[in-house]
Amino acid sequence: MKIHKNDSVLVIRGKDKGKKGKVLHAFPKENRVIVEKVNMIKRHARARGPVRQAGIVEREAPINVAKVMILCGKCSHPVRIGYRSLEDGKRVRFCHACTEVID
Repeated sequence: MKIHKNDSVLVIRGKDKGKKGKVLHAFPKENRVIVEKVNMIKRHARARGPVRQAGIVEREAPINVAKVMILCGKCSHPVRIGYRSLEDGKRVRFCHACTEVID
């Protein structure tokens, strides 16, 4: 999976199309990511003593990685990602539009 934690992404499909956010958590085995303030759901929460009050809690749900595109830091457009090896043998991600290294 080419999208990692702390990447800036743009949602390209679904009810939250056009929203931008940071990836909070990535689930590579399920091909899903959690993006902040995207795909919000409501859950009923039971009180856990003095720690948490009971009520309806709104939180982010995982979204399929195919519905998001990474935002390049240099050209600030949603772009496809490629991999390349540097001279020292390190494997890095790069932007296909401007060939800027993302990692």
